[in-house]
Amino acid sequence: MKRSATEIVTEYGPFPGVEAVHGVSYDGKHVWFASGDKLNAFDPASGKIARSIDVAAHAGTAFDGRHLFQIAEDRIQKIDAASGEVLSTIPAPGGGGDSGLAWAEGSLWVGQYRERKIHQVDPDTGKVLRTIESKRFVTGVTWVDGELWHGTWEGEESDVRRIDPDTGKVLEQLDLPAGTVVSGLESDGGDRFFCGGGDRGNVRAIRRPRRG
Repeated sequence: MKRSATEIVTEYGPFPGVEAVHGVSYDGKHVWFASGDKLNAFDPASGKIARSIDVAAHAGTAFDGRHLFQIAEDRIQKIDAASGEVLSTIPAPGGGGDSGLAWAEGSLWVGQYRERKIHQVDPDTGKVLRTIESKRFVTGVTWVDGELWHGTWEGEESDVRRIDPDTGKVLEQLDLPAGTVVSGLESDGGDRFFCGGGDRGNVRAIRRPRRG
């Protein structure tokens, strides 16, 4: 396993009125984050809030190119990103113990926090298609270039790790500074990950290791 210290590129926030960040996503222009009773979008160039949607937002957030998906307690809401309207809901696989959320390959990928699992879920029905076992608590999930990464926080230590999607084996690990929390994880499709900062109410951009 390759292991290295995390390079923090930028810190955003804390944001006015935001007590905690629960989930993070990226739509190609704005970074979205869940803050309990709102979904908020900020410009990663300026760090300024551009928009908020009044919707229950308790854990992971994902974006499929048109819709936002947001965990709210024991369900996953499908939200029209343009209007903010909740279009439908499906049951969350962890029944309220869910954490990270990502969109990839036509499926939702849902972290189950204390069970140390990541589920591939049918976005229309909520059916679990397969389950990947992790070694640590799962606090955020993202796919980039065919790689599955997830955030962890356990024993007052956080890291972001790449795992084999078939076996769950840890292939690469980025250690965050002591006391740093990862609550929500999303790739920008390039060389950055956006990580929620938990009850600090902030978001960090960290460097994704270069390939080749």
